[in-house]
Amino acid sequence: MRKLYSVPLAIAATGAAGLAYSAGYEVRAFRLRRVEVPVLPSGARPVRVLQVSDIHMVTGQRKKQRWLRSLAGLRPDLVVNTGDNLSDPLGVPATLDALGPLMEFPGVYVFGSNDYYGPARKSPTRYLKALASGNHGLNNADGTGRAGITGAVHNPWEKLRDGFDAAGWLDLTNARGRLTLAGLDVEFTGLDDPHIRRDRYAAVAGGPSADADLSIGVVHAPYLRSLDAFTADGYPLVLAGHTHGGQLCVPFYGALVTNCDLDTKRVKGLSTHRAGGKQAYLHVSAGCGTNRYTPVRFACFPEATLMTLTPRSR
Repeated sequence: MRKLYSVPLAIAATGAAGLAYSAGYEVRAFRLRRVEVPVLPSGARPVRVLQVSDIHMVTGQRKKQRWLRSLAGLRPDLVVNTGDNLSDPLGVPATLDALGPLMEFPGVYVFGSNDYYGPARKSPTRYLKALASGNHGLNNADGTGRAGITGAVHNPWEKLRDGFDAAGWLDLTNARGRLTLAGLDVEFTGLDDPHIRRDRYAAVAGGPSADADLSIGVVHAPYLRSLDAFTADGYPLVLAGHTHGGQLCVPFYGALVTNCDLDTKRVKGLSTHRAGGKQAYLHVSAGCGTNRYTPVRFACFPEATLMTLTPRSR
């Protein structure tokens, strides 16, 4: 009888240990990813870009707030916020406080679905069902991908926007904008969140301006339709978040899902994307938070990224 019970007990013990690790340690073990991207004109000095994404702030997350504030010590030339700042309708003050030191630097932002809508309780088994169904809905507002979400809790995203705008950050919600960084004229083109079909590429189409030294595409969720549009139009660099790096990954294998139609090999970090006979660099941030109802990460540490933009080789 002892042998009959030993295997399930061992499995249960391993599962409990894994849950304790992923919810108690890894989800708060914040990391900084560093990458170099050769997209600047010849002779330009490097530009340091800090990307923060998927903060999913909940009131009381003091360690996350301290870590975000500490990132100002990196002294970036630019901060790019790729959305999903909130996971609590009461989280706006904590988010603005945590990002306050970073708002002393030039910045741009787009929003994600969880900025607009409060999270709903979901079973983690939906994560695994997405492998077969293609309905990647663990972390979005309701899993439907609809632009209008009946019954969803309204997050006070307007207050978040007002705080960013007051600091001088550029709102790239289906919009374009420019900043002078390290003596370079840098152009940005942004989209609202494709995950809930708020993206309107037609409103910003046309590609990079001829007089810009660098043009960057910014979007929360890296859906292929958005990546294809940016790349085919000639943007050399596209920045996104949303995927959480897979959130629950398999050691030595990687992510199982991306929460969008991007392939799992590009779920986080720097890669390339091809469309329309052109190629762009794509950086997807694994983000530093989780939906408040699925506060676990496994083999996928929470992160921000410091990108050093350097001159092109030719």
